[in-house]
Amino acid sequence: MNLKQLEYFRTLARTEHYTKASKELYITQPSLSYSITELEKELKTHLFEKDGRNIKLTKYGSFFLSYVERALDELETGKKQLLKLTSSTEGKIDMAFIYTLGPTFIPNLVQSFSNNKEYEGIKFSFAQGNTKSLIEHLKREKFDLIFCSYKEDEPEIEFVPVAKQDLVLIVPKDHPLGILDTIDLKATEDYPYILFNQKSGLRPIINDMFNRADINPEIICEVEEDSAVAGLVSIGYGIAIIPKIPNLSNFNVKIINIEKPLYERYIYAARCKNLYHSPAMLSFFSFALNYGKENYLNKDIKV
Repeated sequence: MNLKQLEYFRTLARTEHYTKASKELYITQPSLSYSITELEKELKTHLFEKDGRNIKLTKYGSFFLSYVERALDELETGKKQLLKLTSSTEGKIDMAFIYTLGPTFIPNLVQSFSNNKEYEGIKFSFAQGNTKSLIEHLKREKFDLIFCSYKEDEPEIEFVPVAKQDLVLIVPKDHPLGILDTIDLKATEDYPYILFNQKSGLRPIINDMFNRADINPEIICEVEEDSAVAGLVSIGYGIAIIPKIPNLSNFNVKIINIEKPLYERYIYAARCKNLYHSPAMLSFFSFALNYGKENYLNKDIKV
């Protein structure tokens, strides 16, 4: 049994005439007759019977037709939906990003993309997480695209920088270091730190900063999300190195620029190298790279 046989069967059931059905299907009448005969052999029953000069369905043919029509209708619906999903102007993109990009970068990027009339039909689903978990989900094809930190030893993943992100030290406003506007991290070695956990893409960067500053600070706790870090610092639980995100102004912390060691921290758009990507996803990926280059890589804008 194949799809053409089912299409021939449905058309013949509707027209109740071999000549009419063969003309509609653009095949010869013998070809149609042979196809129906083979289908009946496979099903081990007669689907049609003569009705004067025409034919009609047998009761078994009527029973089978209801399933054939549902199956073919579902396939047609699936075809239409698939064409939408793989269109360059319609479809859905499953995207995820690290927590620090939620307040401004992602909303601004998506709004700028969606303001283009040619992309109005493209929709998004959103998720958040740390870099390690996002990359794992990306490789399992749960996401089409992620925005994250760079991760070593991921040959399957293409990382392209889209933004440069400042890291700062935050301390409670009444902290002894709160009188400073800039700092050498060496001056922080006597104070307990709140760090991002090992799954965070920031953790290797911060560890490297400690190594370059030649300090081995006390780590009082590890958390995953930046707001939790800022909240704990604001109550005096410790100090922290954190991206300079807009919502830090909502916390009772002093923001101190790090002058030593010097560092560079980038945000990357990441996708799997050898997987199929829909035209809609490719359009958005290209747009995101240009948007980042124009707005975040060459300008002093915080993400």
